[in-house]
Amino acid sequence: MPGFLDRAKEQAQSALNQGKQKVDEVQQQRAGNDLLKQLGAAYYAERRGSGTPDATQQALSALEAHIAAHGDGFLRG
Repeated sequence: MPGFLDRAKEQAQSALNQGKQKVDEVQQQRAGNDLLKQLGAAYYAERRGSGTPDATQQALSALEAHIAAHGDGFLRG
């Protein structure tokens, strides 16, 4: 019986780790999408005359930093 309980515990821990990993991936995708949206808004504001090139560059830098740290998977949909 102890062997069965050990295996069940290992399976539960594995499932928990997979769930945590998936949550982290979703959070990283959301953060990337938010940064991409901010870049678009900064660019749009700059083109309309109410934004600055510095704001656009800051948004771009933040997005590039996120991509360097987490990859660009969120860009693929």
